[in-house]
Amino acid sequence: MLVKDIREGSYFTAGDGSLLCELLHPLREKEEIPLHCSIAHARLPAGKSTVPHRLKESAEVYYFLEGQGILHINQDSTEVEPGIAVLVPPGAVQYLESTGDGDLIFLCIVDPMWREDDEEFINQEPNTLGQF
Repeated sequence: MLVKDIREGSYFTAGDGSLLCELLHPLREKEEIPLHCSIAHARLPAGKSTVPHRLKESAEVYYFLEGQGILHINQDSTEVEPGIAVLVPPGAVQYLESTGDGDLIFLCIVDPMWREDDEEFINQEPNTLGQF
């Protein structure tokens, strides 16, 4: 049995500017696990936005736990709040804005598992979404 406690994890600033704590990643566990996705707990402070980026080969699901925000995927956007799950398809340019009074807290599930070489940052300001 593999049990992970978020309170024992450590957060780091990801390339997109969010704060992440990896919960499960098949290549980082002490033993082999039968899982092909990775799962991270993420936090985006109020009033902040992530850097536009895309995962070239992996799909991503954001599941929102606390706060309010707007998730932008290519030319579409949607308001997000606790209980909302959104699928980001491979290759889609995405960024997230935290619009509430508190931090936006969510899970990131990446399938197949997140890899640094799969992530590409877009050199555009978030307010120019229509130019991607």
